[in-house]
This record gives sequence, structure tokens and C-alpha cells, in this order.
Amino acid sequence: MIAFSRAGLFGLACFASLALGITPSSAANYPDRPVRWLIGFPPGGPVDTVARIMSQALSEHFGQQFVVENRAGSGGNIATEAGINSTPDGYTLMFSGANNAISASLYKKLPFDFMRDTVPVALFTQVPNLLVVSNAMPVKTVQELIDYSKANPGKLSYASSGNGTTLHMSAELFKAMTKCDMLHVPYRGSAAAFPDVISNKVQLIFDNLPTAMAQTRSGNLRALGVTSPQRWPGVPDVPTIAETVPGFEASVFYGMSAPKGTPPEIVEILNKAVNEVLKDPKLIARFATIGGVPKPMTPAGYGKLIADETEKWRKVVEFAGVSVE
Repeated sequence: MIAFSRAGLFGLACFASLALGITPSSAANYPDRPVRWLIGFPPGGPVDTVARIMSQALSEHFGQQFVVENRAGSGGNIATEAGINSTPDGYTLMFSGANNAISASLYKKLPFDFMRDTVPVALFTQVPNLLVVSNAMPVKTVQELIDYSKANPGKLSYASSGNGTTLHMSAELFKAMTKCDMLHVPYRGSAAAFPDVISNKVQLIFDNLPTAMAQTRSGNLRALGVTSPQRWPGVPDVPTIAETVPGFEASVFYGMSAPKGTPPEIVEILNKAVNEVLKDPKLIARFATIGGVPKPMTPAGYGKLIADETEKWRKVVEFAGVSVE
């Protein structure tokens, strides 16, 4: 057995740290310069909105800028690939969420494996989608929609914001669990779909809670159910789809990941900071405006959520028979 002195052990630790490009004091001083945060979607959307809420909170918490960098395209995969290929020192992070869980099986030739090549850092929030239908539809509940679909096979169509999006996959999960027969009509974003749903050209859509509720509150559409497992605080009078279809859940999640090899000490610093700012009443109020509820979680807990969601959406993608080359 080889014995090392305390000085010798410290020297080995320093050597190992330097080999990774990390000095022993770097974690203690982290962050000592601005942090890049890669966002895979354009400005103005729900992902960008959550990212900017969190970047402001983390910048204030650390006294260092968390700079949002939008790299839109390929369902968020362009930003993910750039993050995975960056130096794993905690100064380049990735926004992660439901798109990563779906892309793992939807895209057949990804140059990375998200589960293998990233480290989960923290979950921010989960936001359900809302099932809304045209006012011209003779249904007022989820069960009535299911019954109508089965009595009128092939006559229903649903809109989405595009192939492979959470809106598309929410509807496909609903189809798989209810055996409803509905035609998918993709649009370039849900905003483009609303006129056709309102006019009953397309009968229904699963949309992000804030935008869907705006349509129902204005009287343009009728809300049937939320996709969360329990009734959502922002819309307590709207039943869950799970109340009719047990086990149904299709919430969108928003969080932070880092490239594989990022030091555990830095991951822990980031996780504690995120969980701390999620307690801020001002942040909680801002999340409420987009239908979100803060969800503090450990890195391990967030990793399990990503794994569970990846497996769930794999089954839905296979059922739907969709893929992107």
C-alpha cells in the first residue's frame, strides 16, 4: 500500500484540477466573470421569458451577469450542441426542458446524447398546457370530447405549433390514452393556429397555459382541461384531463443543465442559488403571470425528471410515428 503525505495528496488534487482546467479556488470564487446561458429558442417565447426571469434573479444573487444567448433552431438542439461542446467550467450553461426529452427520440441523427453528455443542475418551474376547443363544438367536458370523437371518427382535427412540439406531443399522448381519432394540422406557432380553431376549421388545440387562457377569457375558445396531474392554481375551476383520463400528464418543464464534466462543486453552487431565488416573492409573482409555479429540486431529482420525461415522450413519439432526420 502506497502512503501519501497531506502535502502529497493536496498536490495530486491540484494536478487533477489543473488537468481539467480548474484551479482549487475556482469553485469557491464562482462565478468571478459573466456566465453565458444558451437558449435554444427565439426571444419573446415562453422559454426565453423564463430564462430572462431567471437570468436577472441569478445575476442579482451572484453579482455577476448571467447573459442569455439565443441560438434558435432545430427544436433547441443547436443551442444544446453548442453547450455540450463548450468548456465544462460552469461559465457556459444550457437551458433544458421538455424539448430535450422529446428530441432524444424525435430526431434520428442527433450528434449528441443529452442524458449522457450533460449534467442536470436545477429545475425552475413546470407549466401545464391547456386543452381548448372551438365554441362551435358541441362539447363542454373532456369526456364529451372523447365521446364525440368516437361517434364521429375522422372528423376531428387538432392544431399544434409544429411537429414534435410539446403541443403536438400533448395531443398525441391524449390520442394514445383515449383512442380518439384526430388529424394533426401543424402551424408555424400557436398564434397562427388560433384563427382556424376559433372558426372551427380546426376543432381543438393543446396550447401553453397563458396564451390559451387569454383566448378562453376573451370568449374566443372553451377550456376543457389542464394537462397537469392536479388542478392548476392559476385556473382552479378548470378540471384536469387526468380526472377523466387517469394518469394523463403533459406538463412542460424548464430548467438548467451544464456540459458533462462540469465540477460537482459548481453544480451544487448553482443549484443552491436557483433554489434560493425561487423563494423570492417577486419571482413567484412573475412566474404566476406565465402560469408557472416554482419547483425547487436537487440536481439528482432534476436528472430523474429528465430521464422519466425522456422515456415517456419516447413512447408517444413511437405511437405517433413521427420523426425528424
